Amino acid sequence: MDKPVLLYYRILNWQPENQALAANAFTVRELDHPDQDKSEILATIHACCAPLGHYFGPEKMDRCPNLSAIITNTTGVPHIDMQAAEARGVAVFSLKDEQVFLDTITPTAEHTWGLLLALLRRTPWAFEHIKAGHWNRFQWGASAMLSRLNLGIIGYGRLGKRVARYGAAFDMAVRYFDPHVEADGVTERQDRLESLVAWADVISLHVPAVEETHGLISAEILSYFKPGSLFINTARAELVNEVALLVALREGRIAGYGADVLSGEFASDFEVNAHPLVRHALKHDNVLLTPHIAGSTIDAWWETQNKVIESAIEYFRSWKV
Repeated sequence: MDKPVLLYYRILNWQPENQALAANAFTVRELDHPDQDKSEILATIHACCAPLGHYFGPEKMDRCPNLSAIITNTTGVPHIDMQAAEARGVAVFSLKDEQVFLDTITPTAEHTWGLLLALLRRTPWAFEHIKAGHWNRFQWGASAMLSRLNLGIIGYGRLGKRVARYGAAFDMAVRYFDPHVEADGVTERQDRLESLVAWADVISLHVPAVEETHGLISAEILSYFKPGSLFINTARAELVNEVALLVALREGRIAGYGADVLSGEFASDFEVNAHPLVRHALKHDNVLLTPHIAGSTIDAWWETQNKVIESAIEYFRSWKV
């Protein structure tokens, strides 16, 4: 029996063990990234990887007449047209509904806390101070102890709940806003987003990027932020009105923004140095950015890749070409 054919993109950087696992179950065709797609390859494949930031829609699906499965080790699937996949009988293997498994994957919450601490204590800029040959400890006093600050969580799902637990462990007062999650008796629930951001000294965003949440943190919502507050975003850039955010940062209404995401980051012509937030960060010490690395630990890579590959292998186990 022939093996099903899998199209793998090298930009996914699967761990060697997972590449070997796939190679044992599939005949693997490789390209660097989806921009290199060729009709003669797409016509032969039965399964295809779907890198985040590269849209997998009806047009591409129609170029893959034998396609049975799409594989992505992401929790969200905004890059895949799920309706088109369902209409064509194409299975999608992702981490979207794998809540028990995802409860064991913690790096995004950890990175959120790292950004919070670094922004509050101004650690990156203190290190630059030392590299410039200085040693002035009185220049770097934080605004307050964490135990004196209020933490507001927007989105009380898996990540929001974990970050709330981190806050409680640091003796912070913690509240959340999430219209889809009832009070759990652990963290106090706010009924209005405006009320939460007006109360919080630190806001942490953990909302999925879907149509109803785009621009959730609007200019109006930003106007309710407590003066001098910190804002952490390890979710998605589309959730935030970055133009209004920059105004708030320049005016000092928001003391700092720490983010692992930027608008346009998945575009093929993305120029990081041209991004307004990056340009602002080059001249000011109230923006701290990382290049979408919140989930990037080697063990998390291995486990999430392995999970979706194993699911796809099981799907094809009794399948015949």
